[in-house]
Amino acid sequence: MISNVSSALNAYQQALSRINANEQKIASVAGVEQPKEQGFGDMVKAAVEDVSVLHKQAEMTSISAIQGKADIQDVVLAVSNAEVALETVVAVRDTAIKAYNTIMQMPI
Repeated sequence: MISNVSSALNAYQQALSRINANEQKIASVAGVEQPKEQGFGDMVKAAVEDVSVLHKQAEMTSISAIQGKADIQDVVLAVSNAEVALETVVAVRDTAIKAYNTIMQMPI
């Protein structure tokens, strides 16, 4: 049981590291400074925003394909990226809920 919580915490830390790295890359290109410290809530918020952006990109690519301006491969790639991002957020959510439930069931 404890190894599951440890695995979840390790997964959160790895996800946070990847998100911070991506934000730093984006910030360096845009010339915007990012805050130094972020909490778990900020990480989740950023992940949800990223999923939203990917979904909108997939939608725009689909519209372009309907208009004959985009290739079907681009549509499939954009939709696939959005789907994988959404599945990742759902998996993190499920793991967080499971970890929370495990903690709540521990005797004091």
